[in-house]
Amino acid sequence: MDQTKKKIKPNQIALLPPDTRVFVTLINPYGEEAQKSLELSVNTTKEELQSILQQLVKTEEDQVYSFFHNNIELVDTLNQLIVSDPEYKLENTFSLTYHPQSLFRIQPITRQTAALEGHEQPVLCVQFRTQGDVLATGSGDTTIRLWDMLTETPIATLKGHKNWVLCLAWSPDCKYIASGGHDGQVCIWDVETNQLKGQPLIGHTKWVTSIAWQPMHLDEECTLVASSSKDGSVRIWSRVSLSCLISINAHQKAITKMLWGGQGYIYTASEDTTIGVWNKSGKRVQELKGHGHWVNSIALHTDYTIRCACFSEGNTEINRKQAKVLYEKMLNGKNERLVSGSDDQTLMLWEYTSSKPKVRMTGHQQQVNHVQFSPDGRYIVSASFDKSLRIWDGYNGNWIATLRGHVGSVYQVSWSSDSRYMLSASKDSTLKLWSLQKKKLAFDLPGHADEVYAVDWAPIGGEKAGSGGKDRRVKIWRH
Repeated sequence: MDQTKKKIKPNQIALLPPDTRVFVTLINPYGEEAQKSLELSVNTTKEELQSILQQLVKTEEDQVYSFFHNNIELVDTLNQLIVSDPEYKLENTFSLTYHPQSLFRIQPITRQTAALEGHEQPVLCVQFRTQGDVLATGSGDTTIRLWDMLTETPIATLKGHKNWVLCLAWSPDCKYIASGGHDGQVCIWDVETNQLKGQPLIGHTKWVTSIAWQPMHLDEECTLVASSSKDGSVRIWSRVSLSCLISINAHQKAITKMLWGGQGYIYTASEDTTIGVWNKSGKRVQELKGHGHWVNSIALHTDYTIRCACFSEGNTEINRKQAKVLYEKMLNGKNERLVSGSDDQTLMLWEYTSSKPKVRMTGHQQQVNHVQFSPDGRYIVSASFDKSLRIWDGYNGNWIATLRGHVGSVYQVSWSSDSRYMLSASKDSTLKLWSLQKKKLAFDLPGHADEVYAVDWAPIGGEKAGSGGKDRRVKIWRH
């Protein structure tokens, strides 16, 4: 059955008499009731519900909410929503789930504005500085290049690796970049001088698969960065002393992805089919078991907040105190939610407090290559070798929609910061922009001459995106 969220247009259905009253329960995304029940008129509007909810949950006055019943969105009045449910009886309580909406809107990416040349081998990773003014790209030519997004011209070429640059990560304060290579080395770069700090950090015996900095609200000076490797280990490095503080022999097989969560735990996904949860002293807190094959990708519902919390929309000055406030607001008194995607063609939704998944999500026909929560934590998108993307509910794992349009494997996905659009990069040499509201393709973005390996949408501002791939070109996309 198609569970896609859809809107009911007025005048399509026979409405109830205007003096009809119903009992309504408002429920948050976690299934908790804001109040037992409210007696309301069927002519209660979305705006009136908004006002009622703000008084009940004591939220900010400018916070906007959307309301759903059985995956159908309230557009106008309760009347249209009630009569759209043939099983509802007036004597029963009518449940509405409310979700906070972004206060700003990002313009969709529709065109290519630059094709930046310089890399001599395929571009394997791209990542914007949080403010969106600089793009960093890593390549098979062993270099990292920094690009100025105002002029769309090169800033610097960072040389230090001896083999492919496989992954990179900006520090939370955006003053440093950490990179990992096929040479097993980790490099830390000072962005102000565009120079390597000291010497490359050596310790891994195989190539580096992920880089993650400790979140700013746990480490205000951004002194710790972790790396994971094909050798099955995680190493925590000091940016100050340029030494390995802790080595965690996390898995017997390769680690495919590693994250540093805001609750202080490091999450590792491995080819041994498990996900490890570690504290920064190297002790295993939990082992998450459920997948039947390699775990390729993991994501936290707080990823976007951790990346952007020390900056605010329209203000690129660092605010260290704000980072903790915004993170705790995103957490809302709960634990971080983790999603994983595997070669067993499934996704799983987890909380680190349990070794068993909350839900197993099936539907893909081939390996799941990449998973990502929307910035508001409400949705999950998964990209697969079956050429499709799937949208899932980020709270309960319910399937919402399948997006088809690519004719090759989908490698990576990136969300717009308002959680309304997604960009996907594919083996078919195209990027595609998808509308979450319409659950379909919004714009086809050809331009690359070969497979597109990496894509990133600028987190703050959101007016640009960057991509790179096998054609050695870095493409910039805008509205």
